[in-house]
Amino acid sequence: MNVGLRARQWIGPALVLIVAVLSGPASAQLAEKKVLTLAAAQKMVVAAQLEAERKHLAGVIAVVDDGGWPILVLRMDHAAFVASVELAPGKARTAALFKKPSQALEDAINHGRTAAVTAHDFIEMQGGLPVVVDGEVIGGIGASFDTPEHDVEIARAGFGGADTIDEVAAVAQGDHKNLR
Repeated sequence: MNVGLRARQWIGPALVLIVAVLSGPASAQLAEKKVLTLAAAQKMVVAAQLEAERKHLAGVIAVVDDGGWPILVLRMDHAAFVASVELAPGKARTAALFKKPSQALEDAINHGRTAAVTAHDFIEMQGGLPVVVDGEVIGGIGASFDTPEHDVEIARAGFGGADTIDEVAAVAQGDHKNLR
């Protein structure tokens, strides 16, 4: 048997062994992350909708995941603006991807950072809030009603009256019992 044939006989099994050894630890290195579920999004939208109805307002409420993709969009009957169907999800997306309230972009523009208006597919208006759990942004909630102030109030109501990150986490995980 020549050396070339022996080498070829060892290459296949050696490659299989290398792949098997390397693939084991790779799967152990996967990180776990919290995600915003449909059930949590539904609870957030219901809380926001109840606040809107209490104030006799109609508009659109949206919840997105950490990538800005819609989980749930609710258009209430007689919504103030047809454009709200695009504005609410856009505000939620902006808050999730920038990891801060969408109002931060509006404020930056109003304070001279006019380049922020070039941010493609983002809504530089009040009414989008990030959903934060354990210091990690897992999504966003956006609201579009008749005024910027109402937009923020309704979006904030989606947290079920939460004031702290721990309370927001409880709401996002479906635990409302510890809220006021």
